[in-house]
Amino acid sequence: MQLPEYIINKANKKMEDEKVEGFVLGNGNPEADIMIVGEAPGEKEAVVGVPFIGRAGDELDKQFAYLGIKREDVYITSVVRSRPYKWVDTTKKGSGGRRKANRKPNQREIAAHAPILDYQINEISPRLIIALGGVALERLAGKQYKISEVLGELIEGPVYQWENNEYVLSEKQYAVFPLYHPAAVFYNPVIKKDIYHSLDKLKEYLNL
Repeated sequence: MQLPEYIINKANKKMEDEKVEGFVLGNGNPEADIMIVGEAPGEKEAVVGVPFIGRAGDELDKQFAYLGIKREDVYITSVVRSRPYKWVDTTKKGSGGRRKANRKPNQREIAAHAPILDYQINEISPRLIIALGGVALERLAGKQYKISEVLGELIEGPVYQWENNEYVLSEKQYAVFPLYHPAAVFYNPVIKKDIYHSLDKLKEYLNL
């Protein structure tokens, strides 16, 4: 999918003072019925420029296989297009004692890249938007939704879009399906049962 250069340039300009690296526009079928919206690129994604190719990507592929869909059937994008990082101490040899670690994007970064996501949603007009994690869910459906409370429950209605320096609800209605971010299972393995229970609900919806 081609985006107007001015949208990308404006977003990058707003990100100049943030601790981010790389840029991942999105990947997949621009005519897809299903759009996947993640949080932000990780280390590997920021280097290669393709979403979900690291450990979280492997987990997402397992979920795709469980659902019976393929990457080429969907369009994968994210709330923020550059990898947000923070410096942390490490004892890893040859690192100089410090390394870059992933962090949650802040509201300035989310707003800076909001027009890109809005453009992609408007262009693709997906039948279903799968929000991976709380950041994606809040960006699309609003702060009133908590991922743990609505996991696997279809949310139908307008989504938030960035206009005139504020979020407003879209005129068009969308179907948003919240799932945990694939990386969540690495930090909290006990949620795996919840993940696959929500995937079963998604499978039912996809087969309607």
